[in-house]
Formats: sequence, structure tokens, C-alpha cells
Amino acid sequence: MEFKQSLAQRIIIAFALMSALVAGAFAVGIVATVHLVEEKLISAGLGGDLQRLLMMDSISDWSHRPEPDQLFYFSGGPADFELPKDLRHLSPGFHEVFRGDFSYHAMVQVVDGRRYVLLQDQSDFEERERILFAVVLVGFVMSLALAVFLGWLLARRVMAPVIRLARQVRHRDQLLGLAPPLAPDYAADEVGQLAIAFDATLGRLREALNRERLFTSDVSHELRTPLMVLATSCELLLANPTLEPRSRAQVERITRACEDMRELVQTFLMLARAQRKDALANQVAITQVAEDLAGQWRAPIEQKGLQLVVDELPEHSSAATYNATFLQTVMGNLLRNALHYTDTGHIRLAVGATSFSVEDTGVGIPKDKRDAMFKPFVRGSEKRGEGLGLGLSLVQRICDDQGWTVDLAHMQPHGCCFTVNLQPSAIV
Repeated sequence: MEFKQSLAQRIIIAFALMSALVAGAFAVGIVATVHLVEEKLISAGLGGDLQRLLMMDSISDWSHRPEPDQLFYFSGGPADFELPKDLRHLSPGFHEVFRGDFSYHAMVQVVDGRRYVLLQDQSDFEERERILFAVVLVGFVMSLALAVFLGWLLARRVMAPVIRLARQVRHRDQLLGLAPPLAPDYAADEVGQLAIAFDATLGRLREALNRERLFTSDVSHELRTPLMVLATSCELLLANPTLEPRSRAQVERITRACEDMRELVQTFLMLARAQRKDALANQVAITQVAEDLAGQWRAPIEQKGLQLVVDELPEHSSAATYNATFLQTVMGNLLRNALHYTDTGHIRLAVGATSFSVEDTGVGIPKDKRDAMFKPFVRGSEKRGEGLGLGLSLVQRICDDQGWTVDLAHMQPHGCCFTVNLQPSAIV
């Protein structure tokens, strides 16, 4: 059975249930005991009163009266002492009798074939029972309230180290190499064991992240040299006036690919370093990046028969600046993705003061893949091109690193729109 309540709520519920069980058992026991004891005492008292009345005088010349709250009857008694018909069926012993709106305790005794009945009004007994029930009920409710309060206090005390441990584990600094261990802050109990387990797990995670950063940094650094060789060779080939037009077009294509790879390597290198000083360097306005990328992608988009629409750039949007490498990578990947999945229609680049969006009229993204599109190796259509599905995951990673947000919306009748909200890292 799976419980949906939190651990603190379970502690409070356990306290309340335990209190209800114990207090309920005590309440029932008290009521039953008091009722039984009072019944025994009243039975004994009525029996004694009946014996005293029988011993006081003869039956033929009755002159003694019972207590004010008592009624005395016997078979063949004179006037008011004659045994009523509704009491003649009572067997010897103690009984509870109801006569109209009143209830009585009755003691019946048979002597020499004559039946004697002594009735006592039980109004006082019922009043005491009502008071007892009220006291027991109030005590039961107060015990439940006290149990809930004590459970809440205990839950806070018990859960405080667990909540503190959860906050420490969730803190992003905990993945840094210099993060202090968690276990020394806790006692050698279950929470302490949990802290030790977190230390071990986080330690392995830090090692894995460090290996990933080192690998990415090393690969990105080593790729710079062959990219520089390719770029230099392309420049030399383009400088040759005898180069045929077809060959020149291919070399220019290689040059653009080298430039894209250089920017991608720079992006990976900056992400691997995770240094804010590098991120704050080389700041650029969003309008400048949009203009540069619009000029760069206009030719490929129009060659495919599409229309590139760039919304009018607001003047005040140039006040905020962002890391040029990251912003170019995010915007460029979204434009590349739009070109890749659009066959007819247009691609729209809209720039705001602190945001931009890339809208297309392409095939769109299947509903079942929309939530997973920003994960690595997830592609909108497996039949298109030879991409590995890493472009949008890189966009998401950069946005997470810079504190930006990226949202995906479906366009009617088809297509999609990516919106990136930017937080300015510097204001000029």
C-alpha cells in the first residue's frame, strides 16, 4: 500500500491514531466501570432499603414510608401500596423499569408468596451519567488535539535534520569539488547514515562531472589546432584566382563549417570551464547577434525556397548584453533546427528587449516527444538528415548555465515556436 502523505503527516496521523485508540479504550473502560459500579451500588442500596422497610412494621398495619425519591408496592397492599399491573411480571432481583416518561431502578423480592417492589427514580443517576459522558468526550477530544500538537512538534523535530540535509543536497554548490562533507553535521543515527550515503554518492557524481569537464575541455582544446589548419588552408585556396567556381563554392562551404565548428568548440570549452569570468567577457547586444545570424542564415533559408522574416528590432533591446558565444549558439541552433524541419512557408526570428523567439511552419514536433525534445539524442523526425539530436540539448544546457529559460509551443496548423527568455548579465 502506497501512502501519499509526507513523513511529517504520517507521524502526526500515527500520534492521532494511537491517542484515539488509547483514549478511546480508557473512555470506554471508564464509562463501563462507572456504570457497572453505580449499578451495583444502587442495587445494593435498593436491596438494603427494601429489607429495612420489610423489617420496620407488619404488612397489615403499614405506617412507614420509603425515601422521597422511592416508591414502594407489594401484593395486596392497601391504597397506594397496591402492586401495579405493569410491575407484577418482574422477577426477583434488580431491574430497570420505564413508566411513561420516567425511568426507575427496581428491586423485587418475594417473601411468603408476596411480591415486594421498591422503585427509585434514576434521574440523578442519568444526570451523573450525562456529565460523565460529557467529561469523557471532552477528555477524548482534548487528548486527540494534544496528540496532534505533540505529533506536529515531534514531526518538526524529527524532520528538521532531514529537511536540512535535503536542502544541502539540492544546493548546486554541493556538486563543486570544494564542497564540505555532509556527515559531520549530523548525529550517528539514521539521518547520519543517510548523510554518509549522500556523501559517497555525491563524491562519485563530482568525479564523474570532473571527468566530463576535463574530457570536454581537452577535446575542445585539441580540436582548435586542426580547425585552424582547415581554416588557413581554405583561406589559401580562396586566395587562388585560378580556382574554379564550383570548387570555390565547396571551399566556402568548408570555411563556413569550420567557423561553425570553431564556435561550437568554444561553447563546449566555456561550458566545461564553468567560469563566470569567461561568461561575462565578450558581451554583445541581442540585436547584433540577431542581425549577424539573419545575414548568415538568409541565403541557406532562401535557397531552400523559404522566407526568413525578421521582426523589427526594438531600439531599447540593445541596452542588455549577453555572452556572445552562448547567445550565438542558442539562436543559431534554433535557426538551424527550424531550417532542417521546414520544407515550405517561412521562418520568423522575433527579438524583444530580453527575449527572442524562432517560429517555423515546418513539420512540427510530435506531442509524445515535446517534453523530451531538450534531452540528448532525441529527434523530432528520425528520417531527416543525419543529426544526432544534440542541438536542442545544447540549447537547454546553455540556458540552464546562464539562468535563461526556453519554452516550446505548437503552432497551428503545423510548426513550432521556441521562445528564449534572457536574464541580462550586464547592462551597458
